[in-house]
Amino acid sequence: MSLLRQKLNGTFILDRRLFSSRLKKIFGFNPGKLKLYEIAFIHRSATLTLPNGRRVNNERLEYLGDAVLDAILSDFLFEKFPEANEGFMTKIRSRIVNREVLNQLAISMGINKILISNISSSNPTKNLYGDALEALIGSLFLDKGFRKTKKLFIKRVLNRYLDIDKIISTDTDYKSLVFEWVQKNKANLIFEYNEEYDFNCKKSIFTTTLSINKEVYGTGQGESKKEAEQEASGQAWLRLKDIISDNA
Repeated sequence: MSLLRQKLNGTFILDRRLFSSRLKKIFGFNPGKLKLYEIAFIHRSATLTLPNGRRVNNERLEYLGDAVLDAILSDFLFEKFPEANEGFMTKIRSRIVNREVLNQLAISMGINKILISNISSSNPTKNLYGDALEALIGSLFLDKGFRKTKKLFIKRVLNRYLDIDKIISTDTDYKSLVFEWVQKNKANLIFEYNEEYDFNCKKSIFTTTLSINKEVYGTGQGESKKEAEQEASGQAWLRLKDIISDNA
């Protein structure tokens, strides 16, 4: 069922009752400042222009939520692992805020059923749902404050959909793994970059090609060079694992 319903004059409005019901399924309670959450689920591709000319989408809330999520995870990991050093906690936090992990979390929560965008559901952009999850966290922070936001995220998201032990035991820093192999085997690694503007999403998209000894081992895309590098490194590592296995 769509969150949008059509008025007699042909314009579309948000079905607030249905929207509120779905938010309650996510949080376990009725949110206070509903308009904040409505904005969190308006993707930039579906930006609304208000009568006063103000353009509304979830980019600002996404920015805020990104910072709040880092703070929540830093606090959580600091408490959970009292003997851990900074490097360990930083690595685990990075794995949790990995774009693929955030996107999968958002889908598990049902955010894909609430998000309003003009992007085809059969070909969504890479970070569509993960960005909305961060915007949702930004909205919750403004509505309920940090302590309540942290408690809800840990209880309703982290503990429900993530296996921390599995995240700790799984090394997904493919770039570091590739660098280690290259250094050990005295090979030459080069990243080449290309930047294009996606007018549909209204943002730059980076494409990265990873070459080892002048042979292409992987390509990746992302909203930052770092993200594109990780995807290209993931492809490269799959090939390198085969080489390591053959030489074992």
